Amino acid sequence: MAGANTLISLRGLSRSGLGALLLMITVLAMLVVPLSPLMLDILFTFNITLALVVLLVVVYAQRPLDFAVFPTVLLIATLLRLGLNIASTRVVLLHGHTGGDAAGQVIEAFGKFVVGGSYTVGIVVFVILVIINFVVITKGAGRISEVSARFTLDAMPGKQMGIDADLNAGLITQEEAKQRRAEVTQEADFYGAMDGASKFVRGDAIAGILVVLINLIGGFAIGMWQHGLGFSEALHNYTLLTIGDGLVAQIPALVLSTAAAIMVTRVSSAQDMGEQILAQLFGNPRALGVAAAIMGVMGLVPGMPNAAFLTLAAVAGGSAYLIAERRREAALQPASAPVADAPAETRDLGWEDMAPMDIIGLEVGYRLIPLVDKHQNGQLMTRIKGVRKKLSHELGFLVPPVHIRDNLDLAPNAYRIILMGVTVGQAEVYPERELAINPGRVFGSVPGLPAKDPAFGLEALWIEPAQRDQAQTQGYTVVDASTVVATHLNSLLQNHAQELLGRDDVQQLLNNLAKTSPKLVEELTPKVLSLGVVQRVLQNLLQENIPIRDLRRIAETLAEHASRTQDPQALTAAVRIALGPSIMQHINGGAPELAFIALGPDLEQILQKSLQMTEGPGIEPGLAQRMQQGLADAARRQELANQTPVLITTAALRQFLSRFVRHRIPGLHVLSYPEIPDNQQIRVVATVG
Repeated sequence: MAGANTLISLRGLSRSGLGALLLMITVLAMLVVPLSPLMLDILFTFNITLALVVLLVVVYAQRPLDFAVFPTVLLIATLLRLGLNIASTRVVLLHGHTGGDAAGQVIEAFGKFVVGGSYTVGIVVFVILVIINFVVITKGAGRISEVSARFTLDAMPGKQMGIDADLNAGLITQEEAKQRRAEVTQEADFYGAMDGASKFVRGDAIAGILVVLINLIGGFAIGMWQHGLGFSEALHNYTLLTIGDGLVAQIPALVLSTAAAIMVTRVSSAQDMGEQILAQLFGNPRALGVAAAIMGVMGLVPGMPNAAFLTLAAVAGGSAYLIAERRREAALQPASAPVADAPAETRDLGWEDMAPMDIIGLEVGYRLIPLVDKHQNGQLMTRIKGVRKKLSHELGFLVPPVHIRDNLDLAPNAYRIILMGVTVGQAEVYPERELAINPGRVFGSVPGLPAKDPAFGLEALWIEPAQRDQAQTQGYTVVDASTVVATHLNSLLQNHAQELLGRDDVQQLLNNLAKTSPKLVEELTPKVLSLGVVQRVLQNLLQENIPIRDLRRIAETLAEHASRTQDPQALTAAVRIALGPSIMQHINGGAPELAFIALGPDLEQILQKSLQMTEGPGIEPGLAQRMQQGLADAARRQELANQTPVLITTAALRQFLSRFVRHRIPGLHVLSYPEIPDNQQIRVVATVG
């Protein structure tokens, strides 16, 4: 009952997060507070028990990742042992003159019983243990840990590719792929931690040697000079205490070093170490048979311990015979077994197997997977949800979900944004760094990787997170990698909003409007306008960054003008006039005066004539270039004056000029005079002629 209560209390401390904390506080206390011999006995016993438990857990673990916390346990056990060395050294040097039991019964037992009370034998045994631990086990385990860590990291891309190949082939599900990716990452972290933990074990072996030397020299000097002991008595007392202390510390250290070596030499398999050894070492009867023959020949040589050799030869030969018989029976068993039913034929390909194309897709390289993995504190999924919510509220319709997948054809740090199967944007980000964007007014420089902000094309630098405050002080705008991708996605979705609006979305908008204005929707479609015409008008508005939130006013305008025209462009112009106040609010935020750019009368006359040509509108290339340059210069001056660039022209020219400047001068709004509300004051700031 007491043991069960103790186990329950330890589990309670572990769940509350206090177990490791109390253990570390205990280790720190041992460095400062003198411990009684009884407390040393308890702690040394606990240290030996802990080492044995760790060794058994390592032996019975089926895979290294089943004991992923082993590097941390190794560090804690090493610190505990070093703390005990310091505490026992203090007791040995203070009270060693009183006899062999001065530092507790555990040290006395190891000093007398284990080495027979001979300090010469004790020194030899201790040196042998140190050589085995330091030269053989620790050095080999450290080298294996280093190589395993490097090879595991190098193999990560290949393992990721294998997982993606299995997923694409349908061999595993999406959840199984996520689990296997997490295991690959955890395996890399484990072997990297083991590489560092092996250095603790090596340092612990060196510290054990130094502690023994200090105890021997210091104890001998203190015993003779301070306590007046004779040479032989001081040498006997302090040597036995020191050797006992060294052995009681080195034996658990040897056990933990062996556990670390077993862990790093394990091969991932669904078997514990005992099963692997039996299956692989004694699985071949030929090896046992040859070994039995050699042992039998050696047992017949005169002068050899014949009984031992012949007995082992008989055991090995019998084992080889039994294993061979079992393998023969296993080979014959499938032939006599009934033939299994033939597997069912694979179902033929059907329409349900044709996956629809994603409306919005985001593909990422393998180094960007942590950005979208919630288990690794990835924030990109949350940012994308925020982008969808914001855009849906601003544009007036539900933005489709973003389908995210990894793509091994991309560079490790690259991502690609896809709309309807077409790439509309791509860039590279560094998850471990932050992007310092130069807004145009910075007062210094910071070291970093030169780049450009993918959303707006501004000059930027990828800097270390520790330089964030310095960069912000110098005027940079600093954002993390998830924000860079989300901002780029937000910008592209705004520019391609018209492509996201499908007929099902338009029907859903009309269904929602019918809940409050049923007669309006009933009159509009499909009586006077088809759903396709309504969709085209809404897409025209979105193409020029006009939200469609005021669907009631849009529908009323369409119903009013549908009897005169079915042309989507003419209907769009009518809707724009009705939405004039909303457009003005969107452009200048309700300012009483609107500063705008106008076209000279001669230029307007030339453009009017070009629109009347039967083969379609067109202007002379040189004139188009001069007009573009003049509009760009005027728009740039408005931006420098903290004004939104606006061009106002006649209703007949508005659509043509809007298409002309859409990609040549981004950010320039083109309005017609009828779209300006009557109460809006306007002022010409530039004329392009």
